[in-house]
Amino acid sequence: MNIVVFGATGNIGRRIVKEAVARGHSVVAVARDPAKSKSSDTRVRMVQGDATNAESVASVARGADAVVNAISPRPGSVGKVPSLVEAARTLLRALPRAGVKRLLVVGGAGSLADASGVQIVDEPAFPAAYKPEALEQRDALEVYRREGGGMDWTYLSPAAVIHAGERTGKYRTGGDQLITDAQGKSVISFEDYAVAALDELEKPGFIRKRFTVAY
Repeated sequence: MNIVVFGATGNIGRRIVKEAVARGHSVVAVARDPAKSKSSDTRVRMVQGDATNAESVASVARGADAVVNAISPRPGSVGKVPSLVEAARTLLRALPRAGVKRLLVVGGAGSLADASGVQIVDEPAFPAAYKPEALEQRDALEVYRREGGGMDWTYLSPAAVIHAGERTGKYRTGGDQLITDAQGKSVISFEDYAVAALDELEKPGFIRKRFTVAY
């Protein structure tokens, strides 16, 4: 596949790029400032792009078999902080112009429900520092659900805790509820999240749906 990854230099984006290349896919890695993240891998083409700009999306994504949206609403080295909601609407509008139907979104865990049915972002113990991003991810998910009928989109929520770790190639999947282990923990590595993302792109199982992964 030819895969375009927006937000390719972030913690998750760069793991998705690495996993895609390891599987033999061709990757266009998109960043707001690609000069600071040049890849030594000749199978990866670094380009400048903006997931919130329709012209940029249409230009960069043309010819792709799939697009991954892995942008983060955090300050970078270039320009304004990107809006996840704006990016969602832009991608849904611009990708059809580029002839692209498949979109995988790196989502958030905050809108997953706990065992009582409460979304974890609404729990009193949810960390205040992460709440604005979690709420924006929830809003973006609703955009895909309401406005994404013309795209084969998938929104992939991580576990409650995601961090650098080992690539085991193993994970469990769920829908809208947080996955926990026997000790009540919800964890996934960046590396295994990327495995799940590429597994879904290669063998789709959650078209126009959200799913989540954890150990």
